[in-house]
Amino acid sequence: MDIISQLQEQVNNIASIAFNTFGTLQRDAPPVRLSPNYPDPAANPAEDVSTFAEQPKLMSAALVKAAKQFDSLVAALPLAEGGEEAQLKRIAELQAENDSWVKNFRSN
Repeated sequence: MDIISQLQEQVNNIASIAFNTFGTLQRDAPPVRLSPNYPDPAANPAEDVSTFAEQPKLMSAALVKAAKQFDSLVAALPLAEGGEEAQLKRIAELQAENDSWVKNFRSN
């Protein structure tokens, strides 16, 4: 698998971990009273407090690990020819080409 495919796979992995982390926190977070005008939230008797306390730690560790793997993949990318100035020039050329294409597409 080439490095770009590995980077894309790692980005997908990070997104999946983040999505699952936020969903788990949203699902398992204890209820909070929003206003004195509302009744106290119902307690969830099936909650296992020890598991709930460990999950965020495990999930954040997985997220940090995935981010570090992504950083190591980025570091393994070959250096571009011509340096930063050549890259910026090429980006400007591509952007001008894209703008021209969009303009032609909209006029048709």
